[in-house]
Amino acid sequence: MNLTGPPISPAGMASLRARYDHLLGTERPAIVEIVSWAAGNGDRSENGDYLYGRKRMREIDRELSYLARRMKALRVVDASAQGERDKVFFGATVELADEEDERLTLTIVGDDEQDASAGRIGWSAPIARALRGAAVGDLRIVRLPSGEKEWEIMAITYP
Repeated sequence: MNLTGPPISPAGMASLRARYDHLLGTERPAIVEIVSWAAGNGDRSENGDYLYGRKRMREIDRELSYLARRMKALRVVDASAQGERDKVFFGATVELADEEDERLTLTIVGDDEQDASAGRIGWSAPIARALRGAAVGDLRIVRLPSGEKEWEIMAITYP
């Protein structure tokens, strides 16, 4: 178990593992079968099935290699076990208010499981870095491409 790598939730790691298992157990064997069938059809230089299959197999192997390295580097963090629940750390759901009292709710997750449209912000995103260690009532300035914006932490919850 890695104790120093970037954090990821147990669900995020399960998702990466499921993708790895699907590629290795389903997609790659199907492509290998197509390539071996196409190779038996003769001239490989003009065989579309063979050429496409080899290309797809390289893509799958590259993704498998990436996923294996990534899963080894990541550190699984269970946010429900967070002891200090009055500050923002990995896995926290944070309610923010800006200068115009517009509210925003974000959950800080691993970079591999971020989804801004669902309010899931990656651990290394600028807003997540600015919020780390903050408590309710703290003000944080976030530097965004559009300029600086100040947010007040209104609430912090953990699963």
